[in-house]
Amino acid sequence: MLRVGVLVSGGGTNLQAIIDAIESGKITNAEIVTVAASKAGVYALERAEKHGIPTAVISRRDFESPEKHSDAICEYMREKGVDLIVLAGFLSILCGKILEEYDHKIINVHPSLIPSFCGDGFYGLKVHEAALARGVKVTGATVHYVNSITDGGEIIAQKAVEVLDGDTPETLQKRVMEQAEWIILPAAVNKIANSK
Repeated sequence: MLRVGVLVSGGGTNLQAIIDAIESGKITNAEIVTVAASKAGVYALERAEKHGIPTAVISRRDFESPEKHSDAICEYMREKGVDLIVLAGFLSILCGKILEEYDHKIINVHPSLIPSFCGDGFYGLKVHEAALARGVKVTGATVHYVNSITDGGEIIAQKAVEVLDGDTPETLQKRVMEQAEWIILPAAVNKIANSK
């Protein structure tokens, strides 16, 4: 059984997609053993608690550097016996020893077709604003392994989503989540859980 730790920073819709896929049997051989948030009070923690998943807050503000924050996350995940770390709308950048200890064991979902609209500064609505400003007709989402380059790790899965006339960053974000992120992130977890 693959022991999954999920890192969150907000509402937790991608977390919910994974929970639903596990509960419906779309993901097999995996369980979420913890959900850790980068700040207190985010709705993702409530989602986890409703499903009996242990939670923690490892706040970026409590550490003097991104490295120390990443080290604390690494220690916590090690203590929980986590095999795979999933970044589900996690807005802090991981660095240092966690990337070595969990090499090819951390995945992220990004709301574009990498290599478009990715890297430092591209997160949340900013990705969709950039896609609309560029005038692309197709966007989507990518699940990739996390390494030391922001959005630079090996790609696991991608799914395209059409950009429609009249789209706003908000409508495009919603469609990318519903038609891509919520599908390929659980599928990637299932693929990893069943690839041993």
